[in-house]
Amino acid sequence: MAERRRPWVVGVSGASGTPYAAAVLRGLLDAGEDVDLVVSRASRLTLLDETGIAFRDAHWREDLAQWLARGADGKPDAFEADVSGVRYWGAGDLAAGPSSGSYPVKGMLIVPASTACVAGVALGLSKDLLQRAASVTLKERRRLVVAVRETPLNGQTLKHLVALDEAGAVVLPASPAFYAGATHIQDLVDFVAGRVLDAAEVPHRLYRRWEGELGGSRGN
Repeated sequence: MAERRRPWVVGVSGASGTPYAAAVLRGLLDAGEDVDLVVSRASRLTLLDETGIAFRDAHWREDLAQWLARGADGKPDAFEADVSGVRYWGAGDLAAGPSSGSYPVKGMLIVPASTACVAGVALGLSKDLLQRAASVTLKERRRLVVAVRETPLNGQTLKHLVALDEAGAVVLPASPAFYAGATHIQDLVDFVAGRVLDAAEVPHRLYRRWEGELGGSRGN
């Protein structure tokens, strides 16, 4: 009997930061993980603005391949990505697999997460599939990583993030570090993506890890 597919759900909200989502998706696929992808309506506008790519339901596979091939600096064909392990669900499809706790998944990664998305998940609104899948992830006690991308944060959003932490989610601000010796915008993006994958316990080689040696990145 073939092994049952058990993907990671990746939700992309409307916050700025579509290169983060692309890097996480490439990392998952490179690690041999299956992915169920949910792209919110608002995120399509952000993706179009940040990359010039129009993400279309009827042509999602070719649009996704174009997106994942794009570097954080905007250069096309910077990466190769096999999207055969991806299953796409429309954001308005509340009957989709990830809307049910009986649908087998490993967990969910929301990259990037807008403050509106954070509020919806924290309050259990389930206004679209992204929020519903996140609520299901929490109720089933599966891993939920929320890569919030906003600054500054107001008090209400901070309360929502605390609520998510208390519910068992990993709150992971999209905050690059510089000890890994970044020399390119892609390095900063990959650091955040790598931390998201670390939280999901998915192996990767997206950034240089700290080894307790000051100035170590300058020696490479």
